[in-house]
Amino acid sequence: MQTFKYRAMASDGSTVSGVLEAYDEFEAVEELRRAYAVVESLTPVKSRRRINIDINEPLWVEDKSLSLVAGQFSIMLKAGLPMSRVVELIAGQTNDKLMKRILTACAADVSAGYSLARSLEKNGKKIPAVFIESVRAGEESGTLEQSFDSLKKFYDRTHKIKQKVKSALTYPIVVLLLAVIVIAVVMIILVPVMTSMFENMGTELPLPTRMLIAISHFFTDWWPVMLVIIATLGLAFFLYRRTDKGKIALSRLRFRIPVIGRIATMNTAAQVANTMSTLLGAGLPVTRVVDIVARVLDSRSVGEDLGRCVGKLETGRALGDVLPDVDNLPDMLVEMARVGEESGALEDTLGTIGEFYNEEAERASDRALSMIEPMITVILGVFVAFIVIAIYIPMFTMESGLAM
Repeated sequence: MQTFKYRAMASDGSTVSGVLEAYDEFEAVEELRRAYAVVESLTPVKSRRRINIDINEPLWVEDKSLSLVAGQFSIMLKAGLPMSRVVELIAGQTNDKLMKRILTACAADVSAGYSLARSLEKNGKKIPAVFIESVRAGEESGTLEQSFDSLKKFYDRTHKIKQKVKSALTYPIVVLLLAVIVIAVVMIILVPVMTSMFENMGTELPLPTRMLIAISHFFTDWWPVMLVIIATLGLAFFLYRRTDKGKIALSRLRFRIPVIGRIATMNTAAQVANTMSTLLGAGLPVTRVVDIVARVLDSRSVGEDLGRCVGKLETGRALGDVLPDVDNLPDMLVEMARVGEESGALEDTLGTIGEFYNEEAERASDRALSMIEPMITVILGVFVAFIVIAIYIPMFTMESGLAM
C-alpha cells in the first residue's frame, strides 16, 4: 500500500486536504472521487523509513525457491484455503530471504483485496515475468492451481538442468585455476632459482633452456604490466557486456563458437519450447506468450528476434510462419511448432520438443566436457615436459663435464 497526500474540493465548494492509503494513484483518485466533487492534486508521500539492506539476501529468486513456492501454492489452494491465508503461510515457511520479503509484502496487499499477480508485479521485481504472467493467467481463467502445478514442474526441471551443468563444469574450471597458479609459481619463483645457476656456467645453453629463461624473465619483469592489461581488458569486456549492443553481439558470437555454439543452440531451443509450453498451459494467448519469452530468454539476440515476431503474430500470421525469422533456432523446433498449431496441440508439442532439447543440451555438454578434460591434461603435460627437458639438459651437460 502507498500513502498519498491530496487536495480536493467538496460539494459545498470548500477545499479539503489530507492523506490516504491506496494501492496506486488510480485507486486513490477513484476513492477520492467517491467522496469529493473535484480532485485538485494527488502527490505520493515518500517514506522516510530507513532502508535496511541485507547483504546476505540473494540478488534474485532462485529456480529452486520458485519451484518450492509454486508447489506449496498448488497444494494449499487445492486444500481450499483462501489466498490471503496461503500467501501468509508460505511467507512464514520459506527459508529464502528474498522470497520471504516479497511474499510478506504481498500478503498485506492480498488481504486488502488485490490479486496475487498484481501484488507480485509490484513487490516482486526480482521474480521472473514467466512466474507472474502465469499466475495472472491462472487467476483470470480460474485455473490457478494448474498454473502453479505447471510452474513447479518448469522451475524444478530448470533447476536440475542448471545444477547438472554447474557440477559438470566445476572440475575443469578448478583444474584450470590450479594450473594457472602452479605455472605462475614455477615461472616466477622456481625457474629463476634454477636458471641463475645455468647462466653462470659460462657455456652456451640449449635452446629449450634459453626459451625457459626468457619466459621466466618476461613473467618476472612484466607481471605488473600483464596484471594491469588483464584487469583493463576484463573491465572493458564487463562494461561492453552490460550494454544492449554488447549483449546482442556476444550472444550472436556464442552461437558461432565451435562446440559451445551447439550447446548454446540446444539450451536456447529448450528454454524457448519449455517456457512457451508453460505459458500456453496457463492460458495465455500466443502473442502474449511470445512477448514474455522474448523478454526472459538468456540469449539476448534470440530474444530480440522473437520480440519482432509479436507484431507479425498480431497481424494474423501463425507461430510456425514467424519462427523461421528467428536466427539460431533449430529447424526441428520451427517444424514442431507448425505441426502443433495445425493439430491443435501446441502446448503438448512444445513440451515434448522441449524435453528433447533438454536431453540434447545435456549430451552436448557431456561431449564438450569429455573433450576438455583430456585437452587440459595434454596441455599441462606438454608444459611440464618442456620445463623438465629445459632443466635436465643443462644438468646432464654439467654432470658430463664433471665426469670428464
